Amino acid sequence: MPELLEYKCPACGGAINFDSSIQKMKCPYCETEFEMETLKALDECLNDDFTDEMVWETQGGTEWNEDETAHINSYICKSCAGEIVADENTAATSCPFCDNPVVMTGKLSGALRPDYVIPFKLDKKAAKEGLMKHLKGKILLPKIFKDENRIEEIKGIYVPFWLFNADADANIRYRATKVRYWSDSNYNYTETRHYLIMRSGSIGYERVPVDGSKKIPDDLLESIEPYNFDDAVDFQTAYLAGYLADKYDVKAVDCVDRANRRIRHSTEKIFASTVRGYTTVTPEKTSIRLRNSITKYALYPVWILNTVWNNKRYTFAMNGQTGKFVGDLPLDKAAYWKWFAGLTAVFSIITFLITLLIYRF
Repeated sequence: MPELLEYKCPACGGAINFDSSIQKMKCPYCETEFEMETLKALDECLNDDFTDEMVWETQGGTEWNEDETAHINSYICKSCAGEIVADENTAATSCPFCDNPVVMTGKLSGALRPDYVIPFKLDKKAAKEGLMKHLKGKILLPKIFKDENRIEEIKGIYVPFWLFNADADANIRYRATKVRYWSDSNYNYTETRHYLIMRSGSIGYERVPVDGSKKIPDDLLESIEPYNFDDAVDFQTAYLAGYLADKYDVKAVDCVDRANRRIRHSTEKIFASTVRGYTTVTPEKTSIRLRNSITKYALYPVWILNTVWNNKRYTFAMNGQTGKFVGDLPLDKAAYWKWFAGLTAVFSIITFLITLLIYRF
């Protein structure tokens, strides 16, 4: 059965028809007119229907050799199920995620060996200074967060990251308008022109990071980015000396969606920056196809402090390379109400004095 071809008005979305009196397509709702050649070009553009193809080779990392694993111990925390890895000289420590005391007894096995590591550039002293700077001036902060004993528990840990490399070919279609206003002695006029805009191009992405740990919030680790990969070196177990390492518990294949979202967001942002000179711009469709997509496995340095306040866990993180520090802070409600009461009293006195001066003069 033949189908009835219907055109939609880009201005209002209504169905448009051919008007024989003007030999053009015309919308009966908003009275916008369209040249036939314009609609033909629109047809051709819309028929070029690109689809996403964001597939990855996710075989990052290599196998450990026996000489390396002989000098590495591991332990699975019975409290949070996190697997902690350290050099053979670390006998006892506490879990960097939940502070549960642990003893390093097992040998590392069945894990992929990282391809790269970015060594720590900032020591524990710098991490403690970064935390104190982060806490400075927070008058409503509970005292426990300024307790030196808690600050001493900050730990250096290598966090597992999957690094995604690819060339992205993208096609993005936008709807845009240009609006012009003018008036005469009788009327105010508004002219709106509608445009269909196409952008196509390729962008190379190198080492898009997605953390491979469930135990540290993704937004926390993204907040201490970026890392400078110029400092990265081929992995050696010697870099673990004096630090802990988190064994990945999220496989590369399970990180693909997050990597694709980051690539899509960055691509759309870059392409949108080239669409200028319009009153409004609305993305209509995006398609991305990846080429040369590979994944690598790396360890990035992070200083971590976990503490508990009113049965809620707070995690702070510092980039062990750049010193960028992040972490949410709780509010001491008792201190807040004292501060609020004092502030209210000050404003009441100021208001009284202003009123007194007004009535006096």
